[in-house]
Order: sequence, then structure tokens, then C-alpha cells
Amino acid sequence: MVVEGEGADTQLGRHLPDEVRSATEHHTAVVVGGGQSGLATAYYLRRYEVDFLILDNQEEPGGAWLHAWPSLTLFSAAEFSNLPGWPMPQYPGYPPARHVIDYLTSYERRYDLPVRRPVHVRSVSHDGGMFFLDSTVGQFTADRVVAATGTWSAPFVPHYPGTFRGRQWHSSTYPGPEPFRGAKVAVVGGANSGAQIAADLLVTSEVTWFTLERPRWMPDDVDGRDLFLRSRRRILGGDSGPNLGDIVALPHLRELRDSGQLTATPIFDSLSELDHDHLIWCTGFRPALGPFRHLMRGRETAVKNLHLVGYGNWTGDGSATLMGVGPFAKHTARVVAGRVDEARQHEF
Repeated sequence: MVVEGEGADTQLGRHLPDEVRSATEHHTAVVVGGGQSGLATAYYLRRYEVDFLILDNQEEPGGAWLHAWPSLTLFSAAEFSNLPGWPMPQYPGYPPARHVIDYLTSYERRYDLPVRRPVHVRSVSHDGGMFFLDSTVGQFTADRVVAATGTWSAPFVPHYPGTFRGRQWHSSTYPGPEPFRGAKVAVVGGANSGAQIAADLLVTSEVTWFTLERPRWMPDDVDGRDLFLRSRRRILGGDSGPNLGDIVALPHLRELRDSGQLTATPIFDSLSELDHDHLIWCTGFRPALGPFRHLMRGRETAVKNLHLVGYGNWTGDGSATLMGVGPFAKHTARVVAGRVDEARQHEF
């Protein structure tokens, strides 16, 4: 879910008049974000019979997958891309974004999850043990809040000196290759999105793929399934083996790499060195925690009963993936439901 209002009034709860407080809608828990992490958490909240509501700012189900570029696919086969409780329908090869969106839509309906959209949460405050959420559709209060806002709406672009005279993009807004036909394009980033977008543009554009160091390709037989199993071993305290690299060698990428068409160039020192028409930053994301920043200390929550789910390394290895978020969503739901002792006994 895209969230707004990092600079909004963060003292909402403290300054709400009594008549406004009485008009707010109250739930035991409010989940902010209706993408894969929010749905996984909601699945367990429903199982534990918690009164909860999901607030999502998208027009329809699908979360960040609604904004993916056309050729983006999962790194895992459908059978290794499941949310808790219900498997993703089969798909030959690696499922594209549309297949994931359809799955999330059906998942939400299957479990009759209480999602309200589109709702932009502008600010969240905490006062007297209660959370106060100000949104575009009114005020909400909750005893507990789960932030599941993801990262897609917080793209990261590193600072480089100099001036680039063309148009700059980020992978989060990359629309596919057609708008770049015949143009000279610089793609920056040595991980999956950089390799995929550079490959996507090779047919239509003159592409330079810039990376900080030589690309670290994973072994050709490794995909998302292997990465999930390795992350599970780490969570369970086992040895997951050495680091495999940064780029999943999907079949079409392997072909372009092995034919010499997809090669990397050392990164520039200044933007002024570039004579390209377009510059696409494939440099990752940060947690989209705007309304919650004042309730945190670094990566940790600073108030009781605020929980984060689905922020990758911030919240647990693999937690930003469809298959990997389940254990973290379950643990959070147990805590929200007051089953703390049980959660600790079965800590993942």
C-alpha cells in the first residue's frame, strides 16, 4: 500500500475533540496495507478470531504487483509462491504479474477478508495505549496496528554528482520497452531489476548497463524455490551455505548473458559523463513507513502493539516474498491475538 503524509500531524489522537473521538471507527487491530503481507497477516488474524480491518490505498487487490512492469515475473514456480492456506493456481514456467494479481484477488475473496479501499492513511499517532489513524475516509482507532505497507512506494535513488540532461526513471515506474524505442538508455543497478530491465530494452534501445561491481549471477539451476529453502534454514538456525549471488539467472537472461548481449559496464563517477536520453535507476527501495516513522527508533518500533510485517531483512529473511511472509505473518497475528506464550514456544 502506498502511504502518504510523513509530514502530517502526528499528534492526531492527542488533539482529537471528544465528539470526533466518539465518531471514529474502532477495531482491535488495523492492518495498514492490503498487499501480500497484509493478506497473509489477515489470514491468521481471521483464524485467531481477532476483530480487524485492512486499509489499502489501491483501487483493487494486488498490492505492488499492480504497478509491475509488463515482463516482470516471479522467480519461483507457482507451487512455491503460496500465501498461507491456499496454493497459487498452476502456471507453466514463472508466473507473470497478472497471474499474481488474480491470485491475490481470489485469495482476498476466498477468506472474505475485510479490506477497505481506496484509503490513504495520512498519519498514525499513539496516545493512552490507543492508536489513532487519520485517513482520506475518516478516523480509525485500534488497540494494535500492523504496518504492511511494503516498499514499492519508497524507491531509493543514490546521490551522484553532476547533471543528467535526459529523463530519469526508477524501476518502480518503468513502463516497459516501447517508450524507449530508438533511444539511448542507461540502466543502473547490479541486482535482479537492473539485469531484467536492461535485458528488456535490448530489442528496442541502445542500452548501457552500469553496475558498481561485476554482476554476481546465481548458479543457473537456482531460482526462488532454492532461495526460500535457504532462508527457512536460516530462520530455523541451520546452515544455509555460502551467498549465491545477486541475480537469479532466469532462462531468457542466461541466453542474453551467454550470447554476450547482456554485459555490464563499471559505474560512472558523475552524471555529467552520460550522454543517454534516459536513465533508469534499478537501485532498490526502502520501507514505506511514512506515517509510522515518528513511532519508531531506527528499525525498531518505539511503542507497544505496533508491528511490522513484510519488510525484507528488516522483519525477517524472506518476509518480503509470497512464500516467505507466512511464518512472520503468523507470529505477528499470534501476538496481536494475545497468544504471546504460544508464539514464543513456536518461534521460527
